[in-house]
Amino acid sequence: MTRDEALAILREFVKNEALVRHCLAVEAAMRAYAPFYDGDVEAWGLAGLLHDFDWEIHPSAEGHPQAGAPILRERGVPEVIVHCILSHGDHLDIPRVTPMEKTLYAVDELSGLITAATLVRPSRSLDNVDAASVRKKMKDKAFARQVSREAIQQGAIELGADLDEHIAFVIRAMRGIAAELGLGETPAR
Repeated sequence: MTRDEALAILREFVKNEALVRHCLAVEAAMRAYAPFYDGDVEAWGLAGLLHDFDWEIHPSAEGHPQAGAPILRERGVPEVIVHCILSHGDHLDIPRVTPMEKTLYAVDELSGLITAATLVRPSRSLDNVDAASVRKKMKDKAFARQVSREAIQQGAIELGADLDEHIAFVIRAMRGIAAELGLGETPAR
């Protein structure tokens, strides 16, 4: 499966541009982490890109991501990627064993918190966000309350990563596609 084919699947099922951007952010973080674990950058990227492709058609634990798995299989997505995507759903109790599975879980909620922390900055730019500012927002339970702080912390633990270093790493990965994410420098008026 190519990235273009995966992106076509994502675009077929996801109409909300914010969710598309979230999947792109997770893809960027997955691609950045893959070399550290001798992972296949393309496979890791596809897992990130497709991890929430079914959220709009199955927006609850009763359906996501398990109800999307057959669609991915029908479209020829390799089973290792499908299994990785399934493992990011805590409610499925699928053990995260491989580095790819652990990383997808670790970057999913975190990329959402980083995005939210960036969007409240006057510049709306990832260039003006760092690990400390994200940690500060993480402590504010009312901020981006749909983002699971527990999943962010557990993800770092499963990766064996220092949380601040992990946050900084994901910010750097997202900066690489900041324009696509709508999180680049705001032009001067």
